[in-house]
Amino acid sequence: MKFIILASQNPVKADAVRRGFQRVHANEEFNIQSIQVQSGVSDQPMSDQATLDGAITRAKHARMANPEANFWIGIEGGCDYLDREMVAFAWVVILDEARQGSARTALFRLPQEIKALVEGGMELGDADDLVFSRRNSKQKSGAVGILTRNVVTRTTLYEQAVVLALIPFINPELY
Repeated sequence: MKFIILASQNPVKADAVRRGFQRVHANEEFNIQSIQVQSGVSDQPMSDQATLDGAITRAKHARMANPEANFWIGIEGGCDYLDREMVAFAWVVILDEARQGSARTALFRLPQEIKALVEGGMELGDADDLVFSRRNSKQKSGAVGILTRNVVTRTTLYEQAVVLALIPFINPELY
């Protein structure tokens, strides 16, 4: 059994990690422990680099907190601008003793009303809740789920990035 420390207590992120690892390692079992650590970035990172930095910091803090694990994972959601439109995405960073894997999710455009709230200092999840009259959407389907009518949920969005971040571990001879 592999022991994984996830640097988040969000059940959506834990489910994405479980599903991603199971897709890559179908015959293995995983014990995933979720812990709370600091990201070192703002509550709502507003650039691709800040979001990646937050995921790296979370994974490293998880490793310091629980050095006996096999893997440490940081997932950080963020926003940025593309052609003056605000987009949302997340970075997944996976560490083991020797390697680091990372991947970014697909990105998607946010509605103008959400953009204005985020630019005003609100976290994306809180802006989603306000605009769409939801509660705690970031621990459910998230903005992507709301906007796609759950065709893509926050879990499925992150799951693919978990699989992609595992590439250096699947192919250690190449990395």
